Amino acid sequence: MIYPWHLYLMALLYIIAGIMHFIKPKMYTRIMPMYLPKHLLLVYISGILEVVIGTGLVYTYTKNLAIYTLITMLAVFLLVHFYMLSSKKAAAGIPMYILILRIPLQFVLMYWAYYFLQF
Repeated sequence: MIYPWHLYLMALLYIIAGIMHFIKPKMYTRIMPMYLPKHLLLVYISGILEVVIGTGLVYTYTKNLAIYTLITMLAVFLLVHFYMLSSKKAAAGIPMYILILRIPLQFVLMYWAYYFLQF
């Protein structure tokens, strides 16, 4: 089945984001909440998950599962975004206005994924 072009864009963005977990893992471990164990392992797992989700989005048999998994992952990642708002150290040098804007962006990304359940 041929899907709208922006589903393929979404898939590509998540695949690239997942690959970046392996290219620049320190960027991701810096923003992990201190209460989570084994930061590097979690970064690698989330990277694998993003690549698998991105790939799953383009196949008819896996698209809906990938979408539900993506929405769940984005909801869980809200914990990291809220953690980064908790202190200057947790913000990892990212300006506060960007950290604040990332919260509604997560919901936009969730809706964007949800939109593709209709196809």
